[in-house]
Amino acid sequence: MLKKDYGASSDSCRVTFTLKQEEAAGAHEVFLVGDFNNWNPAASPMHANVAGNFELTIALLSGHEYQYRFFLDGLRWENDWNADKYVGSPYGTTENSVVIV
Repeated sequence: MLKKDYGASSDSCRVTFTLKQEEAAGAHEVFLVGDFNNWNPAASPMHANVAGNFELTIALLSGHEYQYRFFLDGLRWENDWNADKYVGSPYGTTENSVVIV
C-alpha cells in the first residue's frame, strides 16, 4: 500500500510504503529496495507496526517514477500489489513495482 503526502512543498513527497502482514507471509525482516537507494538490499529496513504490517516512510523528489520491491528475510522478493504500475525487470520475467510522485 502507498500513502503519499506532498505537504506544503511540491518539490518532494513523503511516501509511506506498507507491506501487509498477510503479504509478508511470516517474514521477520523486510527491506524496501529500489532505484532511490541504488537497489541496496540493506539500506532501508522496514518496521513492523502494531498491526503486524511492515512500514517505512521516505522522502522522494516529485515529478519522478521510482522502481522498487520488497526483500524479505534476505531470501525472497515481493512486489507491492498496490503499486501505481509495474514495469519489466532486467532479471528474467519478473516485474518491479513503480511509485509515481
